[in-house]
Amino acid sequence: MAKRDYYDVLGVSKDASTDEIKKAYRKNAIKYHPDKNPGDKAAEEKFKEAAEAYEVLSSAEKKRRYDQFGHAANAAGANGGGHGGGGMNMEDIFSQFGDIFGGGGGSPFDSFFGGGQSGRGGRRVVRGSNLRIKVKLILEEISLGAEKKIRVNKQVVCKTCDGSGAKDRSSFNSCNTCAGSGTVHRVTNTILGQMQTSSTCPTCNGEGTQITSKCTDCQGDGVVRGEETISINIPAGVSEGMQLSMSGKGNAAPRGGVPGDLIILIEEIPHDALKREGNNVIFDLHVSFIDAALGASVEIPTIDGKAKIKIDPGTQGGKILRLKGKGVPEVNSYHRGDQLIYVNIWTPKALSEAERATLEKLQDSPNFKPQPGKNEKSFFDKMKEYFE
Repeated sequence: MAKRDYYDVLGVSKDASTDEIKKAYRKNAIKYHPDKNPGDKAAEEKFKEAAEAYEVLSSAEKKRRYDQFGHAANAAGANGGGHGGGGMNMEDIFSQFGDIFGGGGGSPFDSFFGGGQSGRGGRRVVRGSNLRIKVKLILEEISLGAEKKIRVNKQVVCKTCDGSGAKDRSSFNSCNTCAGSGTVHRVTNTILGQMQTSSTCPTCNGEGTQITSKCTDCQGDGVVRGEETISINIPAGVSEGMQLSMSGKGNAAPRGGVPGDLIILIEEIPHDALKREGNNVIFDLHVSFIDAALGASVEIPTIDGKAKIKIDPGTQGGKILRLKGKGVPEVNSYHRGDQLIYVNIWTPKALSEAERATLEKLQDSPNFKPQPGKNEKSFFDKMKEYFE
């Protein structure tokens, strides 16, 4: 694949000053840094591409050769006469950060986000912890989707010091132990000779600076306990136990680090009349045997409100009626399940003398005798009828 023009990579013009080139690289390095984009190969390639472009354009001699010969100057660079940006590895790239971001190597997040330790012995971005909350939804909200405004108790950025942890700007001093690099080097005598090792500075924890006067509100942490009202958009079709994630809405990180994520656990509130099974909704309909025999029009609840359905004369108990598209939608889909109505024949437990006499007159009628082959259907026949 042909290489992109180095000026296009950094987003600067050919007459850009050294400071403009440096500023553009700084912006790209932060955007595509591996610590901020873990596992993202595309971001890693753009990170390397920006580093290669900066290595060339920040050097007056290499820039002159590039302007004259373009990427063809790489061949000369391999022989010592030009620029050799194409051969840079990650260690080469990180070695630039001492000049670009201040300190002795490591990550561009050293200056911006403070630091935990990194595998390179320098500093890296500090990330806030994730938060988990439960959001309870009724069936109607699950079907239509909902916007919830939730008040979350969490670590928030200290407003007094704007997350820096210091009382004021003059409260920052370069660390005396590491001279502001965030890294200390030790030389150890061994039987094989002297060996040098590098590790994160124990005095400043790799930050390169020390706070001489801490913020009185956050005690130097840059974060305090507080509340934030967060608007959460719940998509239609979510289900019990499903987890949603909102990037950057978790706990704030110390001294300007990257905030954690907010994990939302979905909890369904049982409906008074409807029961959910997957994307279908179940309703148990109880009708008298008179309505079942004569037929009737009955009103039933649905997710979308009340609906009237027709009970055909001679409807048998156990019959399954279906309202297409009256169930729950699939997440991120236009497809909706159905509402299934299970017909149950209700039999009165107490009869008046007149009612009993009327029924006894009908008891011997052939129409009131069970006729399995004619009026009744087996369970399998009913299910087959539903799915056809």
